[in-house]
Amino acid sequence: MIFNPAITELTTAATDLLLAVVSLGCLAVLRRSRRTHGQRVAIWSWVFGLLAFASLLGALAHGLALSPAVESWLWRPLYLSLGLVVAMFVVGAVFDLRGAHAARAWSVPMLVLALGFFTVTQVGSDNFMIFVVYEAVAMLGTLGIYLLLAWQRRLAGAWTVAAGILLNIVAAAIQANGTISLTIIFPLDHNGVFHLVQLVAIIVLARGLAHGMAQKSVP
Repeated sequence: MIFNPAITELTTAATDLLLAVVSLGCLAVLRRSRRTHGQRVAIWSWVFGLLAFASLLGALAHGLALSPAVESWLWRPLYLSLGLVVAMFVVGAVFDLRGAHAARAWSVPMLVLALGFFTVTQVGSDNFMIFVVYEAVAMLGTLGIYLLLAWQRRLAGAWTVAAGILLNIVAAAIQANGTISLTIIFPLDHNGVFHLVQLVAIIVLARGLAHGMAQKSVP
């Protein structure tokens, strides 16, 4: 096993690995409410579980010196996982807005959209930017949903969830910018900074979701 010689690729891999660990931690926290909020927990478990899997693959892709063929094959399940993360995120928001029946109705179209996104990444020249656009559209929609729920006081933790989504949008903007860098002992390029902001975003998101699950009932 040979590590990538580029220091920023190694720090990107490290932040990806940290993101995977934190995602699994958030998943474990939410799973505590599975007896009282089974369907909601199931949807968000997919979000955090797939994000952890994609982040782990990202750590391997950035951290190891791989042949072009191996790297290409590694990015395929990674992009599929990211597409499914966004799809399930939207389904989770629909569940909170309209309930289980609406979430089930949205599940198939969103999964088809995720597969469509994955197909596009296999023929596009700038695959991650395609994901940023796909994610941004979904995040803006879900942000609107949680701002509505918060304004109407229909769901505890909705303001916090909205804050987590907003932070995720900021993270996507940092990644799309491509020029932002930071040094925290070791240098981080825009990918590393993106991961750090996204890490904070998912912690805030999980906190808001957990607050909502402290209620006795869901929509």
